[in-house]
Amino acid sequence: MGLKIAVTVKPNAKKAQVVELAEKQYRVAVREAAQDGKANRALVDILADHFGVAKSTVKIIRGHSARHKLIEIG
Repeated sequence: MGLKIAVTVKPNAKKAQVVELAEKQYRVAVREAAQDGKANRALVDILADHFGVAKSTVKIIRGHSARHKLIEIG
């Protein structure tokens, strides 16, 4: 069982970035639109890069179609 974090996603952002708001709470801006899973894939990519893990270890547990998501890493 890995690290679980709460993430608020901001799609269609000008710049992709990860901001830690509090312990285990993040705001992630992605450039892709929230359409056909593009923003979710971008979210997994940016979180894997931020935490230095493989993309396959980043899973969206809850909130696939919402801005507020629960993510498991590892």
